[in-house]
Amino acid sequence: MTYVTIGGVTVGICILIYHLVSWWPGLKTLRKDPLRQLGRLLPFLIAWAYGVLASLTVGGAIGWIADGVLWISNWLGDAALVWGVGGTAGQSASGTGYLPLTQTGGAVVLILTVALIAAVKKSRYGSDIKLGAWCGICLGTSAGVAGFAAVPLAIAVNWLGEHVYGAL
Repeated sequence: MTYVTIGGVTVGICILIYHLVSWWPGLKTLRKDPLRQLGRLLPFLIAWAYGVLASLTVGGAIGWIADGVLWISNWLGDAALVWGVGGTAGQSASGTGYLPLTQTGGAVVLILTVALIAAVKKSRYGSDIKLGAWCGICLGTSAGVAGFAAVPLAIAVNWLGEHVYGAL
């Protein structure tokens, strides 16, 4: 498992800020029709949750791809920090531990992967979904507020997998 650095978290926060600024409809429009406007964030948020779960997979193709995306994000963020503002590269920003997915939780993530790929190909929100997953991978195992979401998501997916596969 690749651990997130301050550079990787910076990339994740930049993606989040970019998406929120792009999404912002204006206060008047938001007050006039809040549910529809907030609903436009849903594809990004669902993909963000998937990205968090993908970063918790320990092996296989999904885990390898998530680790690769995190490694590249760490590298890009660290390079931007070193060359952009004179920071230090490689400082860890990971939490103290993470909750791994069970076998059935991993199966649920595999099912979600198929759904996410189909959504990217068929939905008009393909770029939102890609950015959300990337953001989730970057922030999923961080020590900040975004990283705290990883534990309840992992518990929920493990529970769902246990009950879905236990019922079969």
